[in-house]
Amino acid sequence: MTMVDSFEKIPVKIYPDLRAGSKAVAKQIADFIREKQKNKEKCVLGLSTGSTPKTLYAELVRMHKEEKLSFKNVITFNLDQYYPISNDALQSYQRFMKVNLFNHIDIDPKNTHIPNGEIKKEDIKEHCRQYEKMVEDAGGIDLQILGIGINGHIGFNEPGSSIHSKTRLISLDNSTRIANAYEFANISEVPRLAITMGIGEILKAKKIILMAWGPSKAPVIKEAVEEDHTDHVPASLLQNHDDVTFVVDEAAASELTRFKSPWLTGDCDWTPKMIKKAVVNMALKLKKPVLSLTNTDYNEYGLSDLLVEEGDAYEINLKVYYMLRDSITGWPGGKPNVNLPTHPERSEPYPKRIIIFSPHPDDDIISMGGTFQRLHDQGHDVHVAYQTSGNIAVTDEFVTRFLDFAVGFEEIAGIDTKKSGKILEDARKFIARKKANQTDTPAIRAIKGLIRRCEAKATCRYVGIKDENIHFQNLPFYETGSIEKKPMSEKDVKITMELLREIKPQQVYCAGDFADPHGTHIVCFNVVSESLKRIKAAGDAWLNDCWLWLYKGAWQEWNIEEIEMAIPMSPDQVMKKRFGIFIHQSQKDMVPFQGSDSREFWQRDEARNEATANLYADLGLTHYAAMEAFVRWHY
Repeated sequence: MTMVDSFEKIPVKIYPDLRAGSKAVAKQIADFIREKQKNKEKCVLGLSTGSTPKTLYAELVRMHKEEKLSFKNVITFNLDQYYPISNDALQSYQRFMKVNLFNHIDIDPKNTHIPNGEIKKEDIKEHCRQYEKMVEDAGGIDLQILGIGINGHIGFNEPGSSIHSKTRLISLDNSTRIANAYEFANISEVPRLAITMGIGEILKAKKIILMAWGPSKAPVIKEAVEEDHTDHVPASLLQNHDDVTFVVDEAAASELTRFKSPWLTGDCDWTPKMIKKAVVNMALKLKKPVLSLTNTDYNEYGLSDLLVEEGDAYEINLKVYYMLRDSITGWPGGKPNVNLPTHPERSEPYPKRIIIFSPHPDDDIISMGGTFQRLHDQGHDVHVAYQTSGNIAVTDEFVTRFLDFAVGFEEIAGIDTKKSGKILEDARKFIARKKANQTDTPAIRAIKGLIRRCEAKATCRYVGIKDENIHFQNLPFYETGSIEKKPMSEKDVKITMELLREIKPQQVYCAGDFADPHGTHIVCFNVVSESLKRIKAAGDAWLNDCWLWLYKGAWQEWNIEEIEMAIPMSPDQVMKKRFGIFIHQSQKDMVPFQGSDSREFWQRDEARNEATANLYADLGLTHYAAMEAFVRWHY
């Protein structure tokens, strides 16, 4: 037994990212299916839905197509379903399973089972009883796949669900509805009820694998794994199962003691980064500036080993203080004509050719607007690449408003309005009859994309960027007309490689905000990362002098111990950035698919930038009005 085992009450397997974790789970499932096939037995799988298992299902589909993995002996039971919901609705789990798995493999449709969201309410109890009986008649679930909600729910078993709970109709917690709002146009459309298998039924599975990806899941993973089991955190009740494993990525594991405070779990390699992390977290917990920490603080916080290795608290404090101080700069592109070895960026070359990759048409100004403006003002050749059209985040009302303007403008100019008038008429008719689960027509999607393109251009002109430095990539993975996007494709990578090779930048900025609930940011990052890796493998010499910086946006911020470059902003610069964000009028006041935070993007952003500045001040550094933060990515 290791010290880690004394903290973690459920075995946890940690992988670098969700793709590696999903592949590992897919291999376990495939091995299990094949073992059952050898023995001429049925394999009963319990399946989940949501964003977590999508990559797992994609890998199983690949294994079926490329490795001849057959599902003919597989019986599946899904955990849950919204209620009420039609089976063909975009958000229906029947549709989800067909689109992501069932339609692409050789499973017998009669062997797939999902709770029915269309059943009459008076028949639900009997439906639930029959669902449990079908599981029992199939021999019970051999392997149950689970996700986890940020409040600890498994299936739709919300906090307070009993360990003995059965399949039933349940009222969804508001935090769950908010977390799932990304699937719907707005929170009011998210169902308030759901049918779910109970925790008692889940615990009957012979083997359980729970998957979790991303930093938003980190706090609840720690609770479920390290704290005492309680029905307030339903996933923690899995501690009562004999064969359960949590499979998580590094971001979801980040709050576990072995990552957050590894010095408490055994020997620790005291690298500069680890020293910074330990001392910064201690200072924030004790509410002390770094330079005020004492030997007693170190001993009481569990850092006595660090004192033994590094010496007196005073010397360690100075080392960490200088690391924090040296991350702050007003010169994000490097300060010219000086030799600053500890500066986050190189002084040469100056000025630099720079590309800012913006997943949506407003991430540049929202996430790094102050830095964006400073890079231009300091003379760099700044290019902006808008990776997607962002068309689904424009309301139907905005379409008719702009079409009215276009037709009115043509009338004033004396232009024949027959064609545009028909487009307006067709658009109005479609929007008037549009159903909740209906995707926009190509014409309306094109108009919505044009609205966002015009706003992005106006923002660049506001900053001072030349039109020829504005690039609209319209990456194909995004263009589905719905929230659900395609995986990264070869075409996405080729488009990005062409732009990189055309500009040959010395500095690249890219979104590292993987908490974006729609999944667009992670795909956009993967496209840039893959493009750079391929160009490097091809031996392009210019890439040897190109640095990649990651920013985060409206959804989250870097932990302060991770920040490698912090760009301070004055109150006037904060206001200038705000006005730049306001240019995106289609995203103002009421934004579709804005996730779990009801604030407007400019409000989230200012709060995030102010919080970063306050943390630096709390640690004893200069107190600025706001700060934008970046981490360097080594590809």
